[in-house]
Amino acid sequence: MLLTIDISNSLITLGGYRRTGEDFEDTPSFMARFVTEPSRTDDQYAVQIRQLLELYEVPVKKIQDVMIASVVPEINAAFARAIQKVLGKHALFVGPGSKTGLNIRMDTPSQLGADLVAGAVAAVESYPLPCIIFDLGTATTISVVDRQAQFRGGMICPGLALNLQALASKTALLPHISIEKPSAVIGTNTIHCMQSGAVYGTAAMLDGVAARIEQELGDTATLIATGSLAEIVVPACQRRIHVCEHLLLNGLKSIYRKQKTARQREGKA
Repeated sequence: MLLTIDISNSLITLGGYRRTGEDFEDTPSFMARFVTEPSRTDDQYAVQIRQLLELYEVPVKKIQDVMIASVVPEINAAFARAIQKVLGKHALFVGPGSKTGLNIRMDTPSQLGADLVAGAVAAVESYPLPCIIFDLGTATTISVVDRQAQFRGGMICPGLALNLQALASKTALLPHISIEKPSAVIGTNTIHCMQSGAVYGTAAMLDGVAARIEQELGDTATLIATGSLAEIVVPACQRRIHVCEHLLLNGLKSIYRKQKTARQREGKA
């Protein structure tokens, strides 16, 4: 089994892919999440990882390799030590020099987040191009891949939860609320008005941004959404958007395959 891990600012997501012959299964056999805590020690992360593997009945000895995308550099060393303690494996991190097969047309390609790289790699392999990828997490990130499978760039916006948190923190009468899709766009009480503004406001942004990006590309794009809030926001959108909960993990699986193939070629050279 290949263990893929996405370390984001809010959550750490684990996904395991079983081998099917020479390759891995298309979708993870299990997914688990826990909160990102930069102050945790490697021992604390090790306990959390072991408990989740036990919860999903994944034997440690079945895990052959670990592939990680992280946007929280300060925990990488502790997390790598935790993986070593639990699995006895050296974790592979996506970073500069990783074999991704992605042509990144950014001003500074090395600045592109590992999560965006993984998502784009998975999208290129699984969806018609060009495509626009919305990752709805702590931040809402938007990635653009053109018809030639080139990563053209994108946008970074405050995430839905951050917007609500700021709204409640900076106003005297607005409360902290849960993120839910309201039954109507026009709210009739404070909580429903806030939920409508958050969910339908984000949905309208995705629809509008997609139209502007397509205009700039001069092409119609496939729209893809991932992240912890995608299933709440996408039903409120007017455009057709494909939701793939495990898009980043699929991308990590693909990058792992490319890395392994490159190492095998180097060994034969």
